[in-house]
Amino acid sequence: MSTPGTRGVLFVCHANMCRSPLAAGVFAHLAIEAGVRERFEIDSAGTWAAEGIAPHPGSVEAARRHGIDVGLLGTGSRSIVPNDLDRFEHIVVMDRRNLADIERLRRISAFGPVVGGSAEISLLRRFSDPRASGRDVDVPDPVRGGHEQFEAAYTIIEAGCRAL
Repeated sequence: MSTPGTRGVLFVCHANMCRSPLAAGVFAHLAIEAGVRERFEIDSAGTWAAEGIAPHPGSVEAARRHGIDVGLLGTGSRSIVPNDLDRFEHIVVMDRRNLADIERLRRISAFGPVVGGSAEISLLRRFSDPRASGRDVDVPDPVRGGHEQFEAAYTIIEAGCRAL
């Protein structure tokens, strides 16, 4: 579990380079603005992330455009690990594929069932639009896009983080 007195929130996307670091940065920025940053342990991870890759320049630039300290996006990617399912109270995923990958992590292990896994797992977009379904529940991955795709992802992420 998170340190006493805090709530752990882990944002998860595929590679932990674009959406999840941006979401962690946006959420931390909003918590700072509200004067409640110390109440949260905030991190990001990927379901299939290489270790230590810096946040994507498109996400960094989107954060800068919106006045977010880019240091809040983290310093490098990491993969989600089974311990995260207990360490964080909330795991917030960017799309349905991430959700399915985490549910498999929760159920399957080469060494037997994963013990614990008490985190609440949610799709980010459902916080701002609880009735969303299908593709409308996903935060589109902007990784191969340009400025417009990163800006669209930022808009969806910010709305979800505000609602969260």
